[in-house]
Amino acid sequence: MAADTLAQAGLHVVLAERMPTVGRKFLMAGKSGLNLTKDEPFGVLATRFGGAPIGDALRAFDAGAVQDWARGLGQEVFTGSTGRVFPVAMKASPLLRAWLGHLRGLGVEIRTRWRWVGWSDAGFAFDTPRGAQLIAPDVCVLALGGASWARLGSDGGWTGMVGARGVETVPFAPSNAGLAVVWSPAMARVFGVPVKGTAITAGHEVHRGEFVISARGLEGGGIYGLSPAVRAGVALTLDLLPDWPLNKVAERLARPRGKDSTANRLRKALKFDPTRLALLHEFGRPLPEGAALARLTKALPLRHQGFRPMDEAISTVGGVAAGALDAGLMLRAHPGVFVAGEMGDWDAPTGGYLITGCLATGQWAGCHAAVFGQGGGA
Repeated sequence: MAADTLAQAGLHVVLAERMPTVGRKFLMAGKSGLNLTKDEPFGVLATRFGGAPIGDALRAFDAGAVQDWARGLGQEVFTGSTGRVFPVAMKASPLLRAWLGHLRGLGVEIRTRWRWVGWSDAGFAFDTPRGAQLIAPDVCVLALGGASWARLGSDGGWTGMVGARGVETVPFAPSNAGLAVVWSPAMARVFGVPVKGTAITAGHEVHRGEFVISARGLEGGGIYGLSPAVRAGVALTLDLLPDWPLNKVAERLARPRGKDSTANRLRKALKFDPTRLALLHEFGRPLPEGAALARLTKALPLRHQGFRPMDEAISTVGGVAAGALDAGLMLRAHPGVFVAGEMGDWDAPTGGYLITGCLATGQWAGCHAAVFGQGGGA
């Protein structure tokens, strides 16, 4: 997006890509349907980014602009029932092909297998298939990614290079990540099973959403949104019956049980499926009786060992500190060098927000870089 914006402003643009092809994480995002954005007004959209200092970028390139951009590349979009916006083709590849064709039409030079290896006053050094290369541009936009999915090109290894040049960085941490849980052998029978109709409380916030029990822990949209709370060390509790008040649960459990086991009573009285039963036994054993059992079903401690490894996370927080950037996303310590995408220290949930944030910051950095490159200064 930065290259697109710079080229449209009339600058000669070289796009240096460390991988054999461009847009690999973009393609990965489209494997299950490319969620480009959420059809929300700016005032709502901006709240999804946790106060990150990219509000001006989002205002300039909001959800409507994302949709117009896709249509401009010949890719019609539609809005689903939840407000999420997708290309009609559902895949990322048609959109990426159209975009690359558009860039080439603007004269953008795309150089693949160009790995950035150093930065000095003389310029930017690269390791390339043709040996060492040095570029000394009038203006540069860095879009080096976060620190997850290293096999797609973003490993966070750039922090040492920018740090050595006096740029303040924030350590990376997982976001939109699964939780690691060491299960008892009894849980194996529900591995891969989705959990629906529950709610997770983190402090004063209640999150509802489907998640999956995996051999490694808990994954899925209902878990990913908890990342800020998990990073802050907030305890999590699971409500297995969020639509039932506590007194209804207690009343059902107080009925005569006859010869039923506790498991059978939970199945009959509370309509528990095997997944809910497994979670209750796993996190609540030994199970109490009476009112204490009712309370447990409404606030089951969700014990975990923290995030899955950072490279498995959908996104990361950290990177270039907000204070190291000016309002145009230029490095204060290095006039003419701008930052875009997940390289900056901002956070957002899944649901189209991450792609929107990357597009918006790319466009914003590109606009300000174009002004600088044309002699307009910062």
